[in-house]
This record gives sequence, structure tokens and C-alpha cells, in this order.
Amino acid sequence: MSQVTKRALEASLKHLLLQKPLNKITINDIAEDCGINRMTFYYHFKDIYDLVEWSCQEDASRALAGKKTYETWQQGLLQILQAVLDNKPFILNVYRSVSREQVENYLYRVTYDLLESVVEEEAQGMSVRQEDKELIATLYKYLFVGLMLDWIKGDMKGDPQVMVQKLELVLHGNVVAALQRMRTDKPASNRAE
Repeated sequence: MSQVTKRALEASLKHLLLQKPLNKITINDIAEDCGINRMTFYYHFKDIYDLVEWSCQEDASRALAGKKTYETWQQGLLQILQAVLDNKPFILNVYRSVSREQVENYLYRVTYDLLESVVEEEAQGMSVRQEDKELIATLYKYLFVGLMLDWIKGDMKGDPQVMVQKLELVLHGNVVAALQRMRTDKPASNRAE
């Protein structure tokens, strides 16, 4: 029942965001729209921003379900972009409010989760230090999120499918190449090649 109530609160927040900006929405507004009392809201969330964060995490986990491999990272990224697009009023409203950082953190977390899985898969059988794998995933995270933030700032006008196709053309084989260069079982003189 807890998840049902949380989803209902999320739906109420998203419904209200179609009518007014986030900073004008109160917990009373959400509770009234949802048909619950304030205490029920506080049972599940500490404040509206906690609800926003939970909502972002839920959208992310649905978007990435089963799409965290080298062969499916494009689908995973496309699903993230589609989840953002499907929640356009929510994302734009939150992004343009005081909790802009929450949208950015959400994108960083979900994108890193996707990329970390891809890097780990591609590093199988290679002797690569964990911090080097994390560095590769982090660099790609900033690249992907930077492009997504530009897309969001531009009112999400570009086609997500085209964005992902162009990224695939630019990045094809680069994760493996970076891992190969980072291998610790190569002589030190060959690592920079």
C-alpha cells in the first residue's frame, strides 16, 4: 500500500505542476489533490523535494530496467531521454525552480549507473584498476549529462533517437579502447599508447 500512496502523491505533484510552478505548490495542495491528509504525506516524504527526488529515482529505475550492457546502453540512454520527455512539464518545472540541482543529480546518478554497468561488462577479463574504470564511467557521465542538460535547456526540441544515434557514431568502441589503454597488465611504457 505504501508504494500505491507514493505513486498517488507523485501523480498529484505532476498534475499540479501542469497548473503552477513548483515553488507555488504546497504540501496542502498535494494532499488535497491526492485526497489524503498532510500527515499521510509526511509519513512517506519529509518535504516536496523529497517527493521530487523519489519521483526522479522511480522514473530512472523504470527507464533503465534491463538496459545496462554494452549492447543496450543506447537503449538505456534513449529510455532516460524518453522518461525525461514523457515527464516534460515535471522536469522543466523542477529544472527551472530552486531544485534544478535535483534534476542534475538525478541525471548524473542514473547515467552513471548505466555507464558503470557498461564499463564493468567491457572490462571483463582485463586487468584494470577500479578507479580507472570509475574514471571512464565518470567522464562519459559528464558527456551524456551535459548533452541532456543542453537538450533540456533548449526545451527538449531535439529528437532523442537522433541524439543517441549520433552519440553511438562518435563513441563506438571508445570504452573498450580506453579500458585497453588503462590495463595494468601491460608494461608501463605501453600504457600511454
